[in-house]
Amino acid sequence: MKVEQDRAAADGPVFWIETSGSVSRQFQFESNGGLSMKVVDDSRTVVHRVVDSFLNKFFPSGYPYSVNEGYLRYTKFRALQHFSSAALSVLSTQGKMTFKSNNAVVLESAQVATPTVAIVGKFVRSLLFAAGLRPTPAQATAVSWVLKDGMQHVGKLICSNLGARMDSEPKLWRILADVLYDLGTGLEVLSPLCPQLFLEMAGLGNFAKGMAMVAARATRLPIYSSFAKEGNLSDLFAKGEAISTLFNVVGIGAGIQLASTICSSMQGKMIAGPLLSVVHIYCVIEEMRAAPVNTLNPQRTAMIVADFIMTGKISSPADLRYKEDLIFTGRLIEDAGNVKVGRDLHKVVKPSKLCKLKGVFPEEKFLLCHGEKWTDMVLEHDASGEDALRGWLVAAYAADLGKTGYEPSMTVLQEAYDKMNSVFSAFLSQLQTKGWHTDYFLDGTGSRFAW
Repeated sequence: MKVEQDRAAADGPVFWIETSGSVSRQFQFESNGGLSMKVVDDSRTVVHRVVDSFLNKFFPSGYPYSVNEGYLRYTKFRALQHFSSAALSVLSTQGKMTFKSNNAVVLESAQVATPTVAIVGKFVRSLLFAAGLRPTPAQATAVSWVLKDGMQHVGKLICSNLGARMDSEPKLWRILADVLYDLGTGLEVLSPLCPQLFLEMAGLGNFAKGMAMVAARATRLPIYSSFAKEGNLSDLFAKGEAISTLFNVVGIGAGIQLASTICSSMQGKMIAGPLLSVVHIYCVIEEMRAAPVNTLNPQRTAMIVADFIMTGKISSPADLRYKEDLIFTGRLIEDAGNVKVGRDLHKVVKPSKLCKLKGVFPEEKFLLCHGEKWTDMVLEHDASGEDALRGWLVAAYAADLGKTGYEPSMTVLQEAYDKMNSVFSAFLSQLQTKGWHTDYFLDGTGSRFAW
């Protein structure tokens, strides 16, 4: 009898209670193998519950421990950026609708075009006539609008060729993307003032927007990756898009309110549009400053080497984020040897000196050539981030020896190379501990060579 009771107790429901903060939850295995949960104690205030619900929907799981430093600041400015951008897009749409209304363009049934529409379609009709076609004014106008919208796709195709540069400098290209977007939006807002140039202005605006869309999407992943502390990139991306959607909707509502009040006239748009654009660009710049990008590009590598030469310490991505120059990314840093990466090999080294330079570091995947203003470093095609770091350290040590009276020579390079080898293992270990990715070096479209 006792054995049967023990067996019944063993076959009974298994449950446990987990406490997180002020909430206690009971978990229980059901007879069908499923897991059920119910809240048994919740002492949080209503405000606390609302805040937790907001964090669960718009912040990644485990926040703030699952993200890198700077995520909250990045998110705040990202929300304001989308708000201002959405409000600005409403003014842009209003401008295009104003043009349509003022000129009474009815593509389906128009038999005679208005004077403005005739001007807009003049060039298109000339092209169609040259092709042996005889379009009506309405057909020419329709083709004009198709061409205008097609300019956005042309912008996308052109910008797609710059993908390698965006990998190297995602912050710069993210800022440029929003500048281009605001430029395109501004042209659309102003297009009703120049009806005879509407097609040109609207087409150029769409072209700029097309480039902006590609650049913004291409740089989104490197920025999100810099915050992914626990491999939670998909969660970060999903929550980031949720925040974008929320503030886009709020921004559209604010834009509609502006369009029906302050911006119902062109004078109002001329005041509100630039203000929204300034807020938009400022927010993007602050977003980029907050992002601790941890990949090696020329600027960040030079800053790491300079700090190491001067202090003997390695800076983390969070340490360098506010020191980066977001616009003039190709600046030379004297303490890091004034190294310039990516020039063509035939412009850097004379053929007569090529074998001699390669002989200084026969086992390395870089070449160094000292010039009057800077030191050129050319990498082999399969060079990694570690190879770039080795070359940069050699150049920095050689420049430091030059300050003490040594002339740039093969002897100085060899001495700098030996010094680099003596510290590189510890240097690389500290670098990786700080969170830097050293497997690859992102030099954009920099020229490399095969030996």
